[in-house]
Amino acid sequence: MPEHLVPLGMLVVVTSLLCFAARRAPGPWLDWVAVIIALAIVLAELSWQPYVLANHSWSAAFSLPVQLCDVGGFMAAAALIWRQALLVEIAYFWGLGGTLQALLTPDLRDHFPTFPYLQFYATHDLVVLAALFLVIGLGLQPRRDSVRRIFLLTLAFTAAIALIDLVTGGNYMYLRRVPAEGSLLSLMGPWPWYIAVGVLVASVVLVLLDAPFRLWSRRGDR
Repeated sequence: MPEHLVPLGMLVVVTSLLCFAARRAPGPWLDWVAVIIALAIVLAELSWQPYVLANHSWSAAFSLPVQLCDVGGFMAAAALIWRQALLVEIAYFWGLGGTLQALLTPDLRDHFPTFPYLQFYATHDLVVLAALFLVIGLGLQPRRDSVRRIFLLTLAFTAAIALIDLVTGGNYMYLRRVPAEGSLLSLMGPWPWYIAVGVLVASVVLVLLDAPFRLWSRRGDR
């Protein structure tokens, strides 16, 4: 539907133009762009809290900013500012491996121009934009052992979120049930098997996301 395709189209156009400009005309302006994207991510992420408070719908089970996309957004913002290798890797792998999938199969009941709709696409588009801007526009590539490191970090993060789900009764990271609107998780079997399958799929996705950099490195070594 158009209200889903338009934000995706905007993401493709803006990301392509920005990364192309960054590669063709590098300079101090890139630092300002990085700061603007970082601030936009943080403001978009934090804007959800006053919204649910104003609507008297805040709860620990639904409103904590602990989804992978939320935490990945804050990590992406930090990566844009400090350019630290681990932060860049988290932004890239979580941004494309997690946030992009959420964009392609959104768990969203609201429609344009409601605040939840705008906030969802603003945060998710910006996180994916940041990930690609970091690795393509700024040329900050993941290190050789990044797949193993991010995989273990993701498992540890998932375990922490499982504890939060247990305490709050929430469904963060969809560890207790698949999204009501459906997603790739719906194709992976019933609970808890879809979690195990998801771990396997995540490992494959990480390898695929890392493959272009490893191929490029080998070509450069030759």
